[in-house]
Amino acid sequence: MKKIIDNFQLIFDSREKIQELRNLILNLAVRGKLVPQNSDDEPSSVLIEKIKKEKERLIKEKKIRKKKPLPPIKEEEIPFELPESWEWVRLGNIGRIVGGGTPKTKVHAYWENGNIAWLTPADLNGLKSKYISRGRRNITKLGLQNSSAKLLPKGSVLFSSRAPIGYVAIAQNDLATNQGFKSCVPYIMDMNQYIYYFLMYDAKRINDNASGTTFKEVSGKEVANFIFPLPPLNEQKRIVNKLDELMTFCDQLEVSLEKKANAKQLVSKSISNRIQKSKSKEELDKNITFIIRNLKEVYTTPENLNDLKDIILQLAIQGKLVPQDPDDEPASVLIEKINKEKERLIKEKKIRKTKPLPPIKEAEIPFELPKGWEWVRLGEIMIINQRNKLNDNLEVSFVPMKLIEDGYLSKHSHKKKLWKEVKKGYTHFKENDLVVAKITPCFENRKSAIMKNLYSGYGAGTTELHVLTSYLKEIDMKFFLYIVKAKNFINQGVSTFTGTAGQQRIRKDFIENFVIGLPPLNEQKQIVKKIDKLMALCNLLENQINKNRNNSELLMKSLQRKLFE
Repeated sequence: MKKIIDNFQLIFDSREKIQELRNLILNLAVRGKLVPQNSDDEPSSVLIEKIKKEKERLIKEKKIRKKKPLPPIKEEEIPFELPESWEWVRLGNIGRIVGGGTPKTKVHAYWENGNIAWLTPADLNGLKSKYISRGRRNITKLGLQNSSAKLLPKGSVLFSSRAPIGYVAIAQNDLATNQGFKSCVPYIMDMNQYIYYFLMYDAKRINDNASGTTFKEVSGKEVANFIFPLPPLNEQKRIVNKLDELMTFCDQLEVSLEKKANAKQLVSKSISNRIQKSKSKEELDKNITFIIRNLKEVYTTPENLNDLKDIILQLAIQGKLVPQDPDDEPASVLIEKINKEKERLIKEKKIRKTKPLPPIKEAEIPFELPKGWEWVRLGEIMIINQRNKLNDNLEVSFVPMKLIEDGYLSKHSHKKKLWKEVKKGYTHFKENDLVVAKITPCFENRKSAIMKNLYSGYGAGTTELHVLTSYLKEIDMKFFLYIVKAKNFINQGVSTFTGTAGQQRIRKDFIENFVIGLPPLNEQKQIVKKIDKLMALCNLLENQINKNRNNSELLMKSLQRKLFE
Protein backbone atom coordinates (compact mmCIF):
# COMPACT_ATOMS: atom_id res chain seq x y z
CA MET A 1 0.00 0.00 0.00
CA LYS A 2 2.95 2.33 0.71
CA LYS A 3 4.06 1.91 -2.92
CA ILE A 4 0.57 2.97 -4.07
CA ILE A 5 0.60 6.08 -1.84
CA ASP A 6 4.15 6.99 -2.92
CA ASN A 7 3.11 6.69 -6.58
CA PHE A 8 -0.35 8.23 -6.23
CA GLN A 9 0.27 11.01 -8.76
CA LEU A 10 1.75 8.52 -11.23
CA ILE A 11 -1.23 6.15 -10.98
CA PHE A 12 -4.04 8.72 -11.06
CA ASP A 13 -2.63 11.02 -13.72
CA SER A 14 -5.60 11.33 -16.09
CA ARG A 15 -9.37 11.74 -16.11
CA GLU A 16 -9.72 8.05 -17.03
CA LYS A 17 -7.58 6.99 -14.07
CA ILE A 18 -9.58 9.17 -11.70
CA GLN A 19 -12.73 7.46 -12.96
CA GLU A 20 -11.02 4.14 -12.19
CA LEU A 21 -10.35 5.48 -8.69
CA ARG A 22 -14.05 6.33 -8.29
CA ASN A 23 -14.98 2.81 -9.44
CA LEU A 24 -12.47 1.32 -7.02
CA ILE A 25 -13.93 3.30 -4.11
CA LEU A 26 -17.48 2.25 -5.02
CA ASN A 27 -16.33 -1.36 -5.29
CA LEU A 28 -14.89 -1.22 -1.78
CA ALA A 29 -18.07 0.42 -0.49
CA VAL A 30 -20.49 -2.25 -1.71
CA ARG A 31 -18.23 -5.03 -0.38
CA GLY A 32 -18.20 -3.59 3.12
CA LYS A 33 -14.50 -2.66 2.93
CA LEU A 34 -14.73 1.14 2.93
CA VAL A 35 -15.73 1.76 6.56
CA PRO A 36 -15.42 -0.51 9.61
CA GLN A 37 -18.40 -2.55 10.78
CA ASN A 38 -19.86 -1.75 14.20
CA SER A 39 -21.12 -4.68 16.30
CA ASP A 40 -23.66 -2.33 17.92
CA ASP A 41 -25.40 -1.72 14.56
CA GLU A 42 -28.79 -3.33 14.12
CA PRO A 43 -28.11 -6.09 11.51
CA SER A 44 -29.55 -6.03 8.01
CA SER A 45 -31.88 -8.92 8.85
CA VAL A 46 -33.79 -6.56 11.18
CA LEU A 47 -33.79 -3.84 8.48
CA ILE A 48 -35.31 -6.36 6.03
CA GLU A 49 -38.15 -7.02 8.48
CA LYS A 50 -38.79 -3.28 8.79
CA ILE A 51 -38.86 -2.96 4.99
CA LYS A 52 -41.37 -5.82 4.74
CA LYS A 53 -43.64 -4.17 7.32
CA GLU A 54 -43.50 -0.85 5.49
CA LYS A 55 -44.28 -2.58 2.20
CA GLU A 56 -47.26 -4.40 3.80
CA ARG A 57 -48.52 -1.09 5.22
CA LEU A 58 -48.43 0.55 1.79
CA ILE A 59 -50.27 -2.42 0.25
CA LYS A 60 -52.89 -2.38 3.02
CA GLU A 61 -53.44 1.35 2.53
CA LYS A 62 -53.72 0.69 -1.22
CA LYS A 63 -50.87 3.07 -1.98
CA ILE A 64 -49.08 0.31 -3.92
CA ARG A 65 -50.23 -2.95 -5.49
CA LYS A 66 -49.23 -6.35 -4.19
CA LYS A 67 -46.91 -8.05 -6.66
CA LYS A 68 -45.75 -11.59 -7.27
CA PRO A 69 -42.78 -12.41 -4.94
CA LEU A 70 -39.34 -12.15 -6.52
CA PRO A 71 -37.36 -15.41 -6.83
CA PRO A 72 -34.94 -16.34 -4.01
CA ILE A 73 -31.28 -15.53 -4.65
CA LYS A 74 -29.28 -18.51 -5.91
CA GLU A 75 -25.75 -19.20 -4.75
CA GLU A 76 -24.35 -18.82 -8.28
CA GLU A 77 -25.73 -15.25 -8.47
CA ILE A 78 -23.62 -14.07 -5.53
CA PRO A 79 -20.50 -12.27 -6.86
CA PHE A 80 -18.56 -11.78 -3.60
CA GLU A 81 -18.67 -12.41 0.14
CA LEU A 82 -20.36 -9.86 2.42
CA PRO A 83 -19.61 -8.88 6.03
CA GLU A 84 -21.50 -10.91 8.64
CA SER A 85 -24.08 -8.22 9.42
CA TRP A 86 -24.99 -7.66 5.74
CA GLU A 87 -27.55 -9.49 3.57
CA TRP A 88 -28.06 -10.13 -0.13
CA VAL A 89 -31.50 -8.98 -1.31
CA ARG A 90 -33.13 -8.11 -4.60
CA LEU A 91 -33.50 -4.41 -5.42
CA GLY A 92 -37.24 -4.89 -5.97
CA ASN A 93 -37.58 -6.07 -2.35
CA ILE A 94 -36.24 -2.84 -0.88
CA GLY A 95 -37.96 -0.40 -3.22
CA ARG A 96 -40.62 -0.04 -5.90
CA ILE A 97 -39.24 -0.07 -9.47
CA VAL A 98 -41.16 2.57 -11.40
CA GLY A 99 -41.06 3.28 -15.14
CA GLY A 100 -42.05 6.44 -16.94
CA GLY A 101 -43.78 7.70 -20.05
CA THR A 102 -44.25 10.55 -22.48
CA PRO A 103 -47.58 12.35 -22.90
CA LYS A 104 -48.70 12.85 -26.51
CA THR A 105 -46.63 15.73 -27.81
CA LYS A 106 -49.38 17.03 -30.11
CA VAL A 107 -51.79 17.58 -27.22
CA HIS A 108 -50.88 21.06 -25.98
CA ALA A 109 -52.92 20.62 -22.79
CA TYR A 110 -50.42 17.98 -21.67
CA TRP A 111 -47.48 20.40 -21.90
CA GLU A 112 -48.47 24.07 -21.91
CA ASN A 113 -47.88 25.84 -18.57
CA GLY A 114 -47.03 22.49 -16.98
CA ASN A 115 -45.69 22.60 -13.42
CA ILE A 116 -44.63 18.96 -13.02
CA ALA A 117 -40.91 18.44 -13.65
CA TRP A 118 -40.45 15.80 -16.37
CA LEU A 119 -37.04 14.29 -17.14
CA THR A 120 -35.41 12.34 -19.97
CA PRO A 121 -32.01 10.61 -19.72
CA ALA A 122 -30.51 13.57 -21.62
CA ASP A 123 -31.29 15.76 -18.59
CA LEU A 124 -28.86 13.68 -16.52
CA ASN A 125 -26.06 13.85 -19.08
CA GLY A 126 -23.10 15.68 -17.52
CA LEU A 127 -24.88 16.09 -14.18
CA LYS A 128 -22.27 16.73 -11.46
CA SER A 129 -24.64 16.89 -8.52
CA LYS A 130 -26.16 13.89 -6.72
CA TYR A 131 -29.57 15.59 -6.91
CA ILE A 132 -31.78 16.83 -9.72
CA SER A 133 -34.95 18.93 -9.48
CA ARG A 134 -36.10 19.42 -13.07
CA GLY A 135 -35.33 18.78 -16.72
CA ARG A 136 -35.72 20.82 -19.89
CA ARG A 137 -39.52 20.42 -19.97
CA ASN A 138 -42.51 20.24 -17.65
CA ILE A 139 -45.81 18.43 -18.11
CA THR A 140 -49.28 19.21 -16.78
CA LYS A 141 -51.35 17.16 -14.34
CA LEU A 142 -53.51 16.19 -17.34
CA GLY A 143 -50.39 15.00 -19.19
CA LEU A 144 -49.41 12.88 -16.20
CA GLN A 145 -52.87 11.34 -15.93
CA ASN A 146 -53.08 10.52 -19.64
CA SER A 147 -49.69 8.84 -20.05
CA SER A 148 -47.68 6.08 -18.44
CA ALA A 149 -45.55 8.70 -16.63
CA LYS A 150 -45.69 8.37 -12.84
CA LEU A 151 -45.18 11.01 -10.17
CA LEU A 152 -42.09 9.97 -8.21
CA PRO A 153 -41.75 11.27 -4.65
CA LYS A 154 -38.86 13.37 -3.44
CA GLY A 155 -35.88 11.11 -2.65
CA SER A 156 -36.58 8.57 -5.41
CA VAL A 157 -33.44 7.19 -7.08
CA LEU A 158 -33.60 7.80 -10.83
CA PHE A 159 -31.88 5.24 -13.07
CA SER A 160 -31.77 5.56 -16.86
CA SER A 161 -32.57 2.20 -18.40
CA ARG A 162 -31.94 3.02 -22.07
CA ALA A 163 -30.30 5.53 -24.40
CA PRO A 164 -28.04 5.38 -22.43
CA ILE A 165 -28.10 2.97 -19.49
CA GLY A 166 -26.57 4.04 -16.20
CA TYR A 167 -27.30 7.70 -15.44
CA VAL A 168 -28.17 7.99 -11.73
CA ALA A 169 -29.58 10.85 -9.65
CA ILE A 170 -31.82 11.48 -6.62
CA ALA A 171 -35.06 13.44 -7.08
CA GLN A 172 -34.82 16.69 -5.14
CA ASN A 173 -38.60 17.08 -5.35
CA ASP A 174 -41.61 15.25 -6.76
CA LEU A 175 -41.12 14.71 -10.50
CA ALA A 176 -41.87 12.41 -13.44
CA THR A 177 -39.70 10.79 -16.11
CA ASN A 178 -40.07 9.45 -19.60
CA GLN A 179 -39.90 5.76 -20.47
CA GLY A 180 -36.07 5.83 -20.48
CA PHE A 181 -36.01 5.24 -16.70
CA LYS A 182 -36.58 2.40 -14.28
CA SER A 183 -36.34 4.32 -11.01
CA CYS A 184 -36.30 2.99 -7.46
CA VAL A 185 -38.58 4.41 -4.75
CA PRO A 186 -37.15 2.99 -1.48
CA TYR A 187 -39.64 1.67 1.09
CA ILE A 188 -37.37 3.29 3.70
CA MET A 189 -36.30 6.60 2.18
CA ASP A 190 -33.17 6.88 4.37
CA MET A 191 -31.66 4.18 2.14
CA ASN A 192 -31.83 6.27 -1.04
CA GLN A 193 -28.24 7.58 -1.00
CA TYR A 194 -26.71 4.14 -0.54
CA ILE A 195 -28.95 2.82 -3.37
CA TYR A 196 -27.76 5.76 -5.51
CA TYR A 197 -24.11 4.80 -4.98
CA PHE A 198 -24.85 1.10 -5.55
CA LEU A 199 -26.42 1.86 -8.96
CA MET A 200 -23.42 4.02 -9.85
CA TYR A 201 -21.19 1.05 -8.99
CA ASP A 202 -23.31 -1.48 -10.92
CA ALA A 203 -24.04 0.68 -14.00
CA LYS A 204 -21.26 -0.78 -16.19
CA ARG A 205 -22.24 -4.39 -15.45
CA ILE A 206 -25.89 -3.56 -16.13
CA ASN A 207 -25.03 -1.92 -19.44
CA ASP A 208 -22.72 -4.77 -20.49
CA ASN A 209 -25.45 -7.35 -19.85
CA ALA A 210 -28.30 -5.36 -21.38
CA SER A 211 -30.04 -6.55 -24.55
CA GLY A 212 -31.26 -4.72 -27.61
CA THR A 213 -30.49 -4.20 -31.29
CA THR A 214 -31.24 -0.54 -32.10
CA PHE A 215 -30.27 0.45 -28.54
CA LYS A 216 -29.64 -1.40 -25.29
CA GLU A 217 -32.34 -1.48 -22.64
CA VAL A 218 -33.08 -3.07 -19.26
CA SER A 219 -36.65 -3.82 -18.22
CA GLY A 220 -38.34 -3.10 -14.91
CA LYS A 221 -38.37 -6.82 -14.18
CA GLU A 222 -34.59 -7.01 -14.71
CA VAL A 223 -33.97 -4.00 -12.47
CA ALA A 224 -36.20 -5.46 -9.74
CA ASN A 225 -34.14 -8.67 -9.85
CA PHE A 226 -30.75 -6.97 -9.41
CA ILE A 227 -29.06 -8.49 -6.37
CA PHE A 228 -28.19 -5.84 -3.83
CA PRO A 229 -25.66 -5.94 -0.95
CA LEU A 230 -27.63 -4.55 2.00
CA PRO A 231 -25.68 -3.15 4.99
CA PRO A 232 -27.23 -2.17 8.34
CA LEU A 233 -28.87 1.26 8.06
CA ASN A 234 -26.33 2.98 10.33
CA GLU A 235 -23.47 1.54 8.30
CA GLN A 236 -25.15 2.74 5.12
CA LYS A 237 -25.01 6.27 6.52
CA ARG A 238 -21.29 5.91 7.38
CA ILE A 239 -20.60 4.52 3.90
CA VAL A 240 -22.48 7.41 2.25
CA ASN A 241 -20.59 10.00 4.33
CA LYS A 242 -17.26 8.42 3.39
CA LEU A 243 -18.27 8.16 -0.28
CA ASP A 244 -19.36 11.81 -0.33
CA GLU A 245 -15.97 12.77 1.08
CA LEU A 246 -13.99 10.61 -1.35
CA MET A 247 -16.05 11.55 -4.41
CA THR A 248 -15.49 15.22 -3.58
CA PHE A 249 -11.77 14.46 -3.35
CA CYS A 250 -11.91 12.81 -6.81
CA ASP A 251 -13.73 15.84 -8.23
CA GLN A 252 -11.09 18.17 -6.79
CA LEU A 253 -8.32 15.93 -8.14
CA GLU A 254 -9.91 16.02 -11.60
CA VAL A 255 -10.20 19.83 -11.51
CA SER A 256 -6.56 20.09 -10.41
CA LEU A 257 -5.43 17.77 -13.22
CA GLU A 258 -7.42 19.74 -15.79
CA LYS A 259 -5.88 23.01 -14.61
CA LYS A 260 -2.39 21.52 -14.86
CA ALA A 261 -3.12 20.05 -18.29
CA ASN A 262 -4.55 23.37 -19.53
CA ALA A 263 -1.56 25.26 -18.16
CA LYS A 264 0.87 22.88 -19.89
CA GLN A 265 -1.15 23.12 -23.09
CA LEU A 266 -0.93 26.91 -22.96
CA VAL A 267 2.81 26.74 -22.32
CA SER A 268 3.38 24.31 -25.20
CA LYS A 269 1.23 26.49 -27.53
CA SER A 270 3.10 29.60 -26.42
CA ILE A 271 6.44 27.91 -27.12
CA SER A 272 5.15 26.68 -30.48
CA ASN A 273 4.13 30.22 -31.42
CA ARG A 274 7.49 31.58 -30.31
CA ILE A 275 9.29 29.04 -32.46
CA GLN A 276 7.18 29.67 -35.55
CA LYS A 277 7.51 33.45 -35.15
CA SER A 278 11.26 33.39 -34.58
CA LYS A 279 12.70 36.24 -36.65
CA SER A 280 16.29 35.07 -36.75
CA LYS A 281 18.31 31.87 -36.69
CA GLU A 282 19.69 32.88 -33.29
CA GLU A 283 16.21 33.37 -31.85
CA LEU A 284 15.06 30.03 -33.29
CA ASP A 285 18.07 28.20 -31.82
CA LYS A 286 17.39 29.81 -28.45
CA ASN A 287 13.75 28.67 -28.50
CA ILE A 288 14.63 25.13 -29.60
CA THR A 289 17.28 24.92 -26.86
CA PHE A 290 14.64 25.99 -24.32
CA ILE A 291 12.35 23.19 -25.51
CA ILE A 292 15.09 20.55 -25.30
CA ARG A 293 15.99 21.62 -21.75
CA ASN A 294 12.34 21.63 -20.64
CA LEU A 295 11.01 18.79 -22.77
CA LYS A 296 9.81 16.64 -19.85
CA GLU A 297 8.02 19.51 -18.13
CA VAL A 298 6.28 20.99 -21.19
CA TYR A 299 5.39 17.91 -23.23
CA THR A 300 3.75 15.32 -20.99
CA THR A 301 1.47 13.37 -23.36
CA PRO A 302 2.06 11.63 -26.71
CA GLU A 303 -0.56 14.00 -28.16
CA ASN A 304 1.25 17.26 -27.41
CA LEU A 305 4.54 15.60 -28.35
CA ASN A 306 3.00 15.07 -31.79
CA ASP A 307 2.35 18.82 -31.90
CA LEU A 308 6.07 19.36 -31.34
CA LYS A 309 6.94 16.86 -34.08
CA ASP A 310 4.64 18.76 -36.44
CA ILE A 311 6.44 22.01 -35.63
CA ILE A 312 9.85 20.41 -36.26
CA LEU A 313 8.73 19.18 -39.69
CA GLN A 314 7.13 22.53 -40.55
CA LEU A 315 10.36 24.37 -39.71
CA ALA A 316 12.31 21.84 -41.78
CA ILE A 317 10.25 22.24 -44.95
CA GLN A 318 10.43 26.05 -44.59
CA GLY A 319 14.23 25.99 -44.43
CA LYS A 320 14.34 27.26 -40.84
CA LEU A 321 15.78 24.22 -39.08
CA VAL A 322 19.41 24.40 -40.23
CA PRO A 323 21.50 27.34 -41.51
CA GLN A 324 22.03 27.73 -45.23
CA ASP A 325 25.53 27.28 -46.62
CA PRO A 326 26.35 29.68 -49.49
CA ASP A 327 28.86 27.11 -50.82
CA ASP A 328 26.09 24.51 -51.39
CA GLU A 329 25.22 23.78 -55.00
CA PRO A 330 21.77 25.42 -55.41
CA ALA A 331 18.61 23.41 -55.94
CA SER A 332 18.32 24.81 -59.49
CA VAL A 333 21.42 22.76 -60.45
CA LEU A 334 19.87 19.67 -58.80
CA ILE A 335 16.70 20.19 -60.87
CA GLU A 336 18.79 20.37 -64.07
CA LYS A 337 20.46 17.05 -63.16
CA ILE A 338 17.04 15.48 -62.53
CA ASN A 339 15.75 16.75 -65.90
CA LYS A 340 18.78 15.33 -67.72
CA GLU A 341 18.31 11.93 -66.04
CA LYS A 342 14.61 12.03 -66.91
CA GLU A 343 15.45 12.72 -70.59
CA ARG A 344 17.95 9.83 -70.60
CA LEU A 345 15.40 7.38 -69.17
CA ILE A 346 12.79 8.51 -71.71
CA LYS A 347 15.29 8.17 -74.57
CA GLU A 348 16.21 4.66 -73.40
CA LYS A 349 12.47 3.88 -73.12
CA LYS A 350 12.77 3.00 -69.43
CA ILE A 351 10.02 5.47 -68.58
CA ARG A 352 7.30 7.11 -70.66
CA LYS A 353 7.25 10.78 -71.52
CA THR A 354 4.37 12.41 -69.66
CA LYS A 355 2.46 15.63 -70.13
CA PRO A 356 4.25 18.55 -68.37
CA LEU A 357 2.74 19.58 -65.04
CA PRO A 358 1.28 23.11 -64.85
CA PRO A 359 3.58 25.95 -63.78
CA ILE A 360 3.35 26.87 -60.08
CA LYS A 361 1.04 29.82 -59.48
CA GLU A 362 1.77 32.54 -56.96
CA ALA A 363 -1.36 31.54 -54.99
CA GLU A 364 0.16 28.08 -54.41
CA ILE A 365 3.27 29.48 -52.72
CA PRO A 366 2.69 29.40 -48.92
CA PHE A 367 5.91 31.06 -47.68
CA GLU A 368 9.20 32.61 -48.79
CA LEU A 369 12.04 30.18 -49.50
CA PRO A 370 15.65 30.58 -48.40
CA LYS A 371 18.25 31.44 -51.02
CA GLY A 372 19.33 28.37 -52.97
CA TRP A 373 15.94 26.62 -52.70
CA GLU A 374 13.40 26.19 -55.52
CA TRP A 375 9.65 25.59 -55.72
CA VAL A 376 8.82 22.36 -57.58
CA ARG A 377 5.99 19.88 -57.92
CA LEU A 378 6.70 16.39 -56.58
CA GLY A 379 5.80 14.90 -59.96
CA GLU A 380 8.62 16.95 -61.58
CA ILE A 381 11.35 15.39 -59.46
CA MET A 382 9.91 11.94 -58.64
CA ILE A 383 8.51 9.02 -60.65
CA ILE A 384 5.06 8.22 -59.26
CA ASN A 385 3.80 4.62 -59.17
CA GLN A 386 6.41 3.00 -61.42
CA ARG A 387 5.85 -0.64 -62.47
CA ASN A 388 8.68 -3.20 -62.46
CA LYS A 389 9.45 -6.08 -64.84
CA LEU A 390 11.27 -8.97 -63.15
CA ASN A 391 11.90 -12.70 -63.42
CA ASP A 392 8.81 -14.61 -62.25
CA ASN A 393 10.85 -16.81 -59.91
CA LEU A 394 12.71 -13.95 -58.24
CA GLU A 395 12.19 -13.79 -54.46
CA VAL A 396 10.89 -10.35 -53.50
CA SER A 397 9.38 -8.62 -50.46
CA PHE A 398 5.64 -8.39 -49.92
CA VAL A 399 4.35 -5.53 -47.72
CA PRO A 400 0.65 -5.47 -46.79
CA MET A 401 -0.64 -2.28 -45.12
CA LYS A 402 -0.53 -3.80 -41.61
CA LEU A 403 3.27 -4.18 -41.90
CA ILE A 404 3.76 -0.41 -42.34
CA GLU A 405 3.74 1.38 -38.98
CA ASP A 406 1.79 4.56 -38.19
CA GLY A 407 3.52 7.71 -37.03
CA TYR A 408 6.55 9.81 -37.78
CA LEU A 409 9.18 7.08 -38.18
CA SER A 410 9.91 4.92 -41.23
CA LYS A 411 9.20 1.43 -39.95
CA HIS A 412 8.01 -1.54 -41.97
CA SER A 413 8.48 -5.28 -42.16
CA HIS A 414 7.90 -7.68 -45.04
CA LYS A 415 7.24 -11.23 -46.14
CA LYS A 416 9.02 -13.28 -48.79
CA LYS A 417 7.12 -14.02 -52.01
CA LEU A 418 7.89 -15.03 -55.60
CA TRP A 419 7.48 -12.21 -58.11
CA LYS A 420 4.92 -14.19 -60.12
CA GLU A 421 2.67 -14.27 -57.01
CA VAL A 422 2.57 -10.50 -56.56
CA LYS A 423 3.33 -8.87 -59.91
CA LYS A 424 -0.36 -8.51 -60.77
CA GLY A 425 -2.94 -6.74 -58.62
CA TYR A 426 -0.37 -5.13 -56.31
CA THR A 427 1.68 -1.93 -56.10
CA HIS A 428 5.33 -2.25 -57.18
CA PHE A 429 8.37 -0.68 -55.51
CA LYS A 430 12.11 -1.14 -55.16
CA GLU A 431 14.84 -0.46 -52.60
CA ASN A 432 14.81 3.14 -51.33
CA ASP A 433 11.38 3.97 -52.80
CA LEU A 434 9.03 5.99 -50.62
CA VAL A 435 5.54 4.52 -50.14
CA VAL A 436 2.57 6.57 -48.90
CA ALA A 437 -0.79 5.09 -47.84
CA LYS A 438 -3.53 6.69 -49.89
CA ILE A 439 -6.67 5.48 -48.10
CA THR A 440 -8.27 6.87 -44.95
CA PRO A 441 -7.46 6.53 -42.03
CA CYS A 442 -4.04 5.11 -42.96
CA PHE A 443 -3.15 8.33 -44.79
CA GLU A 444 -3.97 10.55 -41.79
CA ASN A 445 -2.16 8.10 -39.48
CA ARG A 446 1.04 8.67 -41.49
CA LYS A 447 1.49 5.12 -42.80
CA SER A 448 4.46 5.95 -45.00
CA ALA A 449 7.96 4.50 -45.14
CA ILE A 450 11.13 4.15 -47.19
CA MET A 451 11.44 0.59 -48.44
CA LYS A 452 14.64 -0.93 -47.06
CA ASN A 453 16.31 -4.37 -47.02
CA LEU A 454 13.95 -5.77 -49.64
CA TYR A 455 14.57 -9.29 -50.93
CA SER A 456 16.43 -8.92 -54.25
CA GLY A 457 15.92 -5.15 -53.87
CA TYR A 458 12.30 -5.28 -55.04
CA GLY A 459 8.84 -5.66 -53.60
CA ALA A 460 5.09 -5.35 -53.97
CA GLY A 461 2.36 -4.36 -51.59
CA THR A 462 -1.19 -3.29 -51.06
CA THR A 463 -2.85 -1.39 -53.89
CA GLU A 464 -3.64 1.34 -51.33
CA LEU A 465 -0.15 2.85 -51.73
CA HIS A 466 1.35 5.57 -53.87
CA VAL A 467 5.06 5.08 -54.59
CA LEU A 468 7.68 7.81 -55.10
CA THR A 469 10.90 6.83 -56.91
CA SER A 470 13.85 9.21 -57.17
CA TYR A 471 15.48 9.95 -60.50
CA LEU A 472 18.83 10.35 -58.75
CA LYS A 473 20.41 7.91 -56.30
CA GLU A 474 22.13 10.70 -54.37
CA ILE A 475 18.84 12.32 -53.34
CA ASP A 476 18.04 11.69 -49.65
CA MET A 477 14.58 10.07 -49.70
CA LYS A 478 14.29 10.64 -45.96
CA PHE A 479 13.83 14.35 -46.62
CA PHE A 480 10.82 13.48 -48.77
CA LEU A 481 9.58 11.03 -46.14
CA TYR A 482 9.43 13.94 -43.71
CA ILE A 483 7.58 16.04 -46.30
CA VAL A 484 4.79 13.46 -46.60
CA LYS A 485 4.58 13.14 -42.81
CA ALA A 486 4.27 16.92 -42.34
CA LYS A 487 0.91 18.27 -41.20
CA ASN A 488 0.63 20.52 -44.26
CA PHE A 489 0.83 17.52 -46.61
CA ILE A 490 -1.69 15.52 -44.57
CA ASN A 491 -4.17 18.43 -44.35
CA GLN A 492 -3.97 19.22 -48.06
CA GLY A 493 -4.35 15.53 -48.91
CA VAL A 494 -7.46 15.15 -46.76
CA SER A 495 -9.00 18.22 -48.42
CA THR A 496 -8.69 16.48 -51.84
CA PHE A 497 -10.10 13.09 -50.75
CA THR A 498 -12.34 11.35 -53.26
CA GLY A 499 -14.57 8.32 -52.79
CA THR A 500 -17.31 7.21 -50.42
CA ALA A 501 -17.15 7.51 -46.63
CA GLY A 502 -14.66 5.07 -45.13
CA GLN A 503 -13.12 4.45 -48.57
CA GLN A 504 -11.77 7.93 -49.31
CA ARG A 505 -8.35 8.29 -50.89
CA ILE A 506 -5.79 10.77 -52.20
CA ARG A 507 -5.38 10.53 -55.95
CA LYS A 508 -2.14 10.20 -57.89
CA ASP A 509 -2.51 13.74 -59.25
CA PHE A 510 -2.48 15.14 -55.70
CA ILE A 511 1.00 13.64 -55.19
CA GLU A 512 2.18 14.77 -58.64
CA ASN A 513 0.97 18.35 -58.21
CA PHE A 514 1.96 18.83 -54.56
CA VAL A 515 4.22 21.88 -54.30
CA ILE A 516 7.36 21.66 -52.15
CA GLY A 517 10.38 23.80 -51.42
CA LEU A 518 13.44 21.88 -52.72
CA PRO A 519 16.70 22.57 -50.83
CA PRO A 520 20.21 22.01 -52.16
CA LEU A 521 21.26 18.37 -51.91
CA ASN A 522 23.73 18.97 -49.08
CA GLU A 523 21.16 20.95 -47.09
CA GLN A 524 18.64 18.10 -47.50
CA LYS A 525 21.11 15.84 -45.69
CA GLN A 526 21.72 18.42 -42.93
CA ILE A 527 17.96 18.87 -42.44
CA VAL A 528 17.46 15.09 -42.15
CA LYS A 529 20.24 14.81 -39.54
CA LYS A 530 18.67 17.61 -37.48
CA ILE A 531 15.16 16.13 -37.73
CA ASP A 532 16.47 12.67 -36.79
CA LYS A 533 18.19 14.11 -33.72
CA LEU A 534 15.10 16.03 -32.54
CA MET A 535 12.74 13.13 -33.30
CA ALA A 536 15.01 10.79 -31.30
CA LEU A 537 14.61 13.10 -28.28
CA CYS A 538 10.84 13.16 -28.76
CA ASN A 539 10.73 9.37 -29.08
CA LEU A 540 12.79 8.87 -25.93
CA LEU A 541 10.36 11.05 -24.00
CA GLU A 542 7.35 9.33 -25.60
CA ASN A 543 8.74 5.94 -24.57
CA GLN A 544 9.14 7.23 -21.02
CA ILE A 545 5.56 8.59 -21.00
CA ASN A 546 4.24 5.23 -22.24
CA LYS A 547 6.40 3.38 -19.71
CA ASN A 548 4.95 5.55 -16.94
CA ARG A 549 1.44 4.79 -18.19
CA ASN A 550 2.18 1.07 -18.21
CA ASN A 551 3.61 1.31 -14.68
CA SER A 552 0.47 3.17 -13.68
CA GLU A 553 -1.68 0.33 -15.06
CA LEU A 554 0.42 -2.29 -13.24
CA LEU A 555 0.20 -0.39 -9.95
CA MET A 556 -3.58 -0.03 -10.33
CA LYS A 557 -3.93 -3.78 -10.98
CA SER A 558 -1.70 -4.48 -7.98
CA LEU A 559 -3.89 -2.25 -5.83
CA GLN A 560 -7.05 -4.01 -7.00
CA ARG A 561 -5.55 -7.44 -6.30
CA LYS A 562 -4.53 -6.44 -2.78
CA LEU A 563 -7.96 -4.97 -2.00
CA PHE A 564 -10.14 -7.69 -3.46
CA GLU A 565 -8.18 -10.92 -2.88
